[in-house]
Amino acid sequence: MKIIYTLTIFSCLLFACQSNEKNPADASTKKENLVEFKNGIYTEWYPGKKNKKFEGAKDEKYLRQGKWVFFSEGGAELSITFYTHGLKDGFTMVKYPSGRMHYRGEYHNDKIVGLWTTYDESGKITSEKDYGYLEK
Repeated sequence: MKIIYTLTIFSCLLFACQSNEKNPADASTKKENLVEFKNGIYTEWYPGKKNKKFEGAKDEKYLRQGKWVFFSEGGAELSITFYTHGLKDGFTMVKYPSGRMHYRGEYHNDKIVGLWTTYDESGKITSEKDYGYLEK
């Protein structure tokens, strides 16, 4: 009889300690979807989804294709790079957060080619280097 009484009390205590109420912190930690892929265009957003972080097309193998743009959290365009089937191929340029040009140049099959120019924050050329061109 003591065993039944002890088990009953233990069961009551066990079920009384459980809560069916969900933790409000769980609801607020729902993960925000910051990536979108629609009509061949990949877009990644900054938290809050007010401004884009990256945007560009992808090919049939989901590799970067064509023009890709990187934006600041404030929405300013910070860089542009062109791709062919996931490889950097063509013009690229990167800007300072102020919007002034930082550097520009070209790629061919992911290799640096041609004339690359670097600028200081006032827009003055600080260096130029010619990497030549690769045979196609």
